[in-house]
Amino acid sequence: MNSYLPSAIKQFEYYKSLGDKTISQLTFEELKKEFADDSNSIAIIIKHLVGNMLSRWTNFLSKDGEKEWRKRDEEFIDNFKSKTELLEAWNNGWNCLFEAIKPLSKNNLEEVIYIRNQGHSVTEAINRQMMHYAYHIGQIVFLGKLIIGSDWESLSIPKGQSKIYNKDKFEQDKSRKHFTDDL
Repeated sequence: MNSYLPSAIKQFEYYKSLGDKTISQLTFEELKKEFADDSNSIAIIIKHLVGNMLSRWTNFLSKDGEKEWRKRDEEFIDNFKSKTELLEAWNNGWNCLFEAIKPLSKNNLEEVIYIRNQGHSVTEAINRQMMHYAYHIGQIVFLGKLIIGSDWESLSIPKGQSKIYNKDKFEQDKSRKHFTDDL
């Protein structure tokens, strides 16, 4: 249990970095692109993630994770006026998460918190949110790749580079570290 919280924090940082690197490759207009009626642009996905983060992580240990002030349906209406505004919202959501999770200790992990009156251990709540965010970050990255096409800057091992990547990894001494330490 001593490694769970540091690992969870690194995972959240990793998913944020994937979003950051995708957002940085796109213009504001590209962030707002919808591929079909009733689909979500990257901007809308970001707005939803931010709404979820602010609701879930504000007063994380003491208040229900679905705050009464949250207007979830409005998260699916894109009203960002600039990329700067979008990035401010994105960073506010992540800051809220990190401010809530970084002070936790292993003693908190079995505490019960509520999301819509459903009890979760802190560990379960962290896992729930991490998987939710990974799902949406995957959508953001996928949409970014679709929009950018062949000019996409890979966020992981580029196509056709697995042998070179693995060769480099296996030339290093075995060690115990988080997979994101080398990114």
